[in-house]
Amino acid sequence: MPEKDPKPRPVPVVLLVDDEPLLLDSLGQELQDSCKLYTAASAAEADLRLAARRYDVVVCDHMLPGEQGLDFLSRIMELMPSTKRILITGYTSPEFISRSIAIAGLSACLVKPVRASEIAAAIRAALGP
Repeated sequence: MPEKDPKPRPVPVVLLVDDEPLLLDSLGQELQDSCKLYTAASAAEADLRLAARRYDVVVCDHMLPGEQGLDFLSRIMELMPSTKRILITGYTSPEFISRSIAIAGLSACLVKPVRASEIAAAIRAALGP
């Protein structure tokens, strides 16, 4: 008797938050095949997107205008605990990274410069098998 094909995995819905338009565009183009991608240029804009739909993963830069990415992701952890959170930062301090992971319940903390393939891998890892 032939084995049943495993159910195809649904395409993850991802919100990418970064205030650099060129980075949003280039990452958006590279990630569009691996997920359904939405973007926001600030935490305030991301809040509006989060009010409109559910996301599987939020990927956020740390240095944003207004609210910092880590604070934003900490808030998301409280409001939407099932949404996975990934921080992108220029800080390389192991203490900052481990503290950030604990504070915001991060699935990953990626250090800049970061490639789209690294973000895609972090998204897959956050969502599990």
